[in-house]
Amino acid sequence: MMRSTCLALLLLCILAVALPALAATEVKIIGDGRIYGVSYTGHNFTGWNNAAWTSNTPTWTRAGTRSEDPYEVWQRFRIRADFVASEAIKFRLGIKIEDTWGHGYMTAANPADSMQIYQAFLTFKWPDSVVEVTAGLQDIDLPQSSLFNASPVLGMDRVAAVVVRSPLGSDTVSVLAGFGRAIDTNQTYDPSTQVGDELDTTFLALPVALDGFKVSPWGMLAVIGRRVGDFTANASSSGCRNFAEGVLSAGSLETNDLWRYNQAVYWWGGSAFELTALDPFKLYADVDYGAGAVNDRASSRRHGWFLDFGAEYTGFDMLTPQVFAWWSTGEDSSTRNGSERIPQLRSGWGAGNSFLLDCGQALSRNSNMGVNPVGAYGVGVSLNDISFVEKLSHRLTFTYLHGNNSPRAIRGLNATLGGGDLDAGSNPYFVMGRDLTTHEYAYGINFDHKYRIYQNLHAVLETGWAHGEFQESVWGHRLVHKAAETDAWKAALGVTFKY
Repeated sequence: MMRSTCLALLLLCILAVALPALAATEVKIIGDGRIYGVSYTGHNFTGWNNAAWTSNTPTWTRAGTRSEDPYEVWQRFRIRADFVASEAIKFRLGIKIEDTWGHGYMTAANPADSMQIYQAFLTFKWPDSVVEVTAGLQDIDLPQSSLFNASPVLGMDRVAAVVVRSPLGSDTVSVLAGFGRAIDTNQTYDPSTQVGDELDTTFLALPVALDGFKVSPWGMLAVIGRRVGDFTANASSSGCRNFAEGVLSAGSLETNDLWRYNQAVYWWGGSAFELTALDPFKLYADVDYGAGAVNDRASSRRHGWFLDFGAEYTGFDMLTPQVFAWWSTGEDSSTRNGSERIPQLRSGWGAGNSFLLDCGQALSRNSNMGVNPVGAYGVGVSLNDISFVEKLSHRLTFTYLHGNNSPRAIRGLNATLGGGDLDAGSNPYFVMGRDLTTHEYAYGINFDHKYRIYQNLHAVLETGWAHGEFQESVWGHRLVHKAAETDAWKAALGVTFKY
């Protein structure tokens, strides 16, 4: 199949060269790349691997069976070709190659294939209108105030979707509506009888931009099939988390079936706010609520809130001070009444490139502690865009995070999935260091630097440190004792470029 893919890509390249001579089609090629080495100790606060789902039964592997490699080199290249037939019609094809040196296609002998299609969509304007339609594999991001990296529900991830964008009468109000199919496990034919094996989303946003103020209310509906494959289908484009942890309740894992019915309905609503009328003071906030399987058995239901607030002062030439805070509902003491955390499909939420959170670091792979902001509250302070020397800038961020989840709920599921063995510790649903109890906290610092070598080439250094305190009665002696031995440290150095 890879040979066929390479042949197809070769034909597309030939076509890209030939089309301008045959028609009025314009081909624009852009892209980006990064190559960097990263030294990291204390992954998952222990230096050991997390637990992971291995099948949709589900089965899973234990945490702490493998030890970290303290140094690796990552390389990623992305190429995006836009085939522009006119101002009204264009098609984009995006290709990505990413792996560590010495692995996959970076292996000296018998390299494995690692090429991916990460964008493939058609964009056109409806005749004699300003309505724009985009159909195909594309990036989807629910509204989020711009101080924060992305939505905690669905942010900056690729979905096969149809999206319609249009202003409503003026440039002040616009509409964004779409339908996406994130998963279709069995494709055309289901095994023996028809089963719910799809994850479909429908979303709507109405951004309103006034002078000095912007508000973006939004809503999303998802229908998730009972046999959709939550445990092996990744919710992250980086392949680090699964849909199971984000949408299911802990109580549903204690039953033979996730839900009583063939399909479960989830819905979300919220709004992003930005106030710039007080410039150079700027204020940001988001309010999000979500619920799912509300008509199912009580143990399978999930619902919750997520609130954030941030502010920055842009009046200084040499730096931009920022503060941010958030609060999210967490699990109560029982799993029989479902989950009290907001359901998530793909979170990219965070601020200040915090070392605790997966929030858009420039050197993103192997870049942070991956703590879940949902089920927690926290505060952070960031000094952004620090610059005393031409071409050189810095960012310094401190973040404190405290859990909102009941120890009893997490301890109970750990014991159930661990067969009564408390020292089984983390499972893929509740992970030590990612899902914090009301008696646990973590804090971290990152100090990042960027130097402009050329206009489109930068040298980047990202450093991070984190410390966490965890309950032995919840996670067991083995994991907690290991986390107490050392803190987490990271240093990543490399180059990034765009063309």
